[in-house]
Amino acid sequence: MNENRLQGTKNAKKSHKKPNTVWRDMKKNYSAYLFLLPKLILFVLFVAFPVVWAIVLSFQKYRFNGSIFIGLDNYIAVFNSEAFSIALKNTLLFTVVTVPFSVISALVISVMIFGLGKISQSFFRSAFYLPSVTSMVIIAMVWRWMYNYDFGLFNYFLSWFGVEPINWLGQSATALWALIIMSCLIPFGTGIIMYLASMGSISQSLYEAARIDGANSLKQFFHITIPLLKPTTLYLVLLSTIGSFQVFTQIIMMTGGGPGSSTETLVHLIYKTGFRDFEYGLASAQAVVLFVIILIFSIIQFRVLRHDE
Repeated sequence: MNENRLQGTKNAKKSHKKPNTVWRDMKKNYSAYLFLLPKLILFVLFVAFPVVWAIVLSFQKYRFNGSIFIGLDNYIAVFNSEAFSIALKNTLLFTVVTVPFSVISALVISVMIFGLGKISQSFFRSAFYLPSVTSMVIIAMVWRWMYNYDFGLFNYFLSWFGVEPINWLGQSATALWALIIMSCLIPFGTGIIMYLASMGSISQSLYEAARIDGANSLKQFFHITIPLLKPTTLYLVLLSTIGSFQVFTQIIMMTGGGPGSSTETLVHLIYKTGFRDFEYGLASAQAVVLFVIILIFSIIQFRVLRHDE
């Protein structure tokens, strides 16, 4: 017991280096820090500084000839805004539907691909990942054509069954669901690649032991594969949740937030508030509130999906 305490004390002393030792290590590795310096400068200029400035701006009424400090007025306006409430509801609905569908479909597709040969795996990995490297502007334009009321692909298929054409993007009842369907049908390429990599790292001895104990393929999947993919699932859920809360390109390219406010989302509302209405302080407050919402969702997901190790 005493030996363990002494060992712990020694490790603690080693972990707390003196400032002179840290400075000596930095001088020894100065070339590495020089290589990192350009990236650090860009990060400070284009990420860290704008974030801090947005927080400061959220407490001000911004004017070109000078800003006025107004305290929490912008935040009060955000929470009293009907437009923000509608945008939040639309964004939440978009997130609740698209995130589970994207992650589950990525897992199912990955399981189907994993059993194939190397050449087939490479082909399908590339095919499913292709939309991830394609500009969302181009994808949105293609889907806008497919949703077109007069000559769109969807209404063309409906005409085969004698169904009247639907104004997918032009009416409040269907516009948001049309965008949700679009997002669900775009393959989650990043998720498929990561699931395939994670499944490849699982030791086959676990499956062999399970087969010896009489576990069939379904039991192996739910009791071995799913638990060991939990860290990957957590990362993908976080990634897709943040992406769905920040959905913007599809909105501005296909509906512009309309008809009415039926497809208004938080990021599109922030964009309009800042760059159409020139209410930079209010837009900054909306952005800070969005950050807090995403942070809360991320903490909840960490609590639910975190791995034991």
